[in-house]
Amino acid sequence: MNSAKQVENQIANWKALGLNAAELAVKTAEACMEWPYVWGGAGQYCTPANRRSYANRSTCPEAEAKVILAKCPVCSGKQAGCTPCRWYPSAAVRFFDCRGFTRWVLAQAGISLQGAGATSQWNTSGNWQQKGPIGEMPKGVVCCVFMQNPKDRKTMEHTGLHIGGGQIIHCSGEVKRGKITDRGWTHYAIPKGMPWEAPVKPEPIPPEPVPPEGKPDPTGTALLRRGSRGEEVRALQQLLLQKGYDLGPCGADGIFGARTQAAVKAFQKDSGIKADGIVGPVTRGTLGTTLFVP
Repeated sequence: MNSAKQVENQIANWKALGLNAAELAVKTAEACMEWPYVWGGAGQYCTPANRRSYANRSTCPEAEAKVILAKCPVCSGKQAGCTPCRWYPSAAVRFFDCRGFTRWVLAQAGISLQGAGATSQWNTSGNWQQKGPIGEMPKGVVCCVFMQNPKDRKTMEHTGLHIGGGQIIHCSGEVKRGKITDRGWTHYAIPKGMPWEAPVKPEPIPPEPVPPEGKPDPTGTALLRRGSRGEEVRALQQLLLQKGYDLGPCGADGIFGARTQAAVKAFQKDSGIKADGIVGPVTRGTLGTTLFVP
């Protein structure tokens, strides 16, 4: 287990190396493994005086106050000093509650989170650049995760840090590592200032222009549709057959019938084009030909 001083030195070294906010947050969280949980804590040094101070706060529940004192060998009267304590590896460590842990870790990476508890942290819109249900969390993103109360579906019972790959570091009893499938994590929230690559949505492909029956399209090229006949239809059918689309027993017969229309729609759907069964300039271009027959 690292002491608080050791982690401070590591953070300074990581910053000097130019790590970004996501990398800093992950390394800092990992460096704090096994540090203790104290209700209301947000990175204070784990000393008997600080434990007593938090246990005596008017807002601290009685049950939590008893745990805060009982887990300290000095406060519980089991020993005179901190030296033999597991949370005193060579010097003091720090203590947290769940939202205090994420808040302190992200602060070391230059990211500020507001909120006195997991619920208020979640509800503070200024904290986040994006948030939503856990099933919609972008893969690999470093972000906060939350556990919603299943009864009221409003309050957040717990929070932690997703460090990527479905791995969570959170403070419950002590700072520990887990998986996103280990507990009932229900929501994610990406803090403002956290780098990540949002997926780029492709530009929609415009539908084929459909002029009145019997008239050319805006490019001056005749549309091919059900009922069309001739060598252009035959050339279209041959292309469709080459690309593996079934035209039935008649094959490339030069007649744009139901089987040819179905094959065109299938090609359009596979290519991300509006599947209307009409061959205009967009479908021609996607097929890679003008289908022009002199």
